[in-house]
Amino acid sequence: MATPPTNTTRSELLGVIMREHRDGLVSYAEKMLGDRGVAEDIVQETVIRAWRNMDRLLGMEGSVKGWLFTVTRRLVVDWVRKPHTRKEVVGVTYNDPSSGTGHIEAVHHAMVTRPPLLTLSPEHRAVLVHLYLCDRSIKETADILGIPAGTVKSRQYNALRKLRTAFHAEAAAEEAA
Repeated sequence: MATPPTNTTRSELLGVIMREHRDGLVSYAEKMLGDRGVAEDIVQETVIRAWRNMDRLLGMEGSVKGWLFTVTRRLVVDWVRKPHTRKEVVGVTYNDPSSGTGHIEAVHHAMVTRPPLLTLSPEHRAVLVHLYLCDRSIKETADILGIPAGTVKSRQYNALRKLRTAFHAEAAAEEAA
């Protein structure tokens, strides 16, 4: 549906949007977020915005699909930038049940790894989480965070340098003790 017909009602247009574009929008948002539930919430918000802007969509010269995907992308970027997202993602710990690590190893890992990560700024942590924990490319990370790829690269470099320094200092302190 490139442009809606002028004799289409609001309800009919919403039905067309849901039938033709919902699955594509959910897939698009899920690829950026890695979470289908959040992607569906984002698409629901996109549909609500389409409903609220129906008069503009009905009189629009361009593509409704393009408008929907743009709104979805912006909502994903807004969601990723929210502080709750960083806290949830940064605090994630993964325990592999097949590894057989016990409680002592998990506590040791938390004591050794978390403090240096907490010294990083939220921006630097977010870049590392997207690149290493979510296994995203620099371009994907840049798109999600809404920053240039060069900024992602420099934040990655600076964050890793700071972590290396912290780990080397800790290792030196352990050797001295």
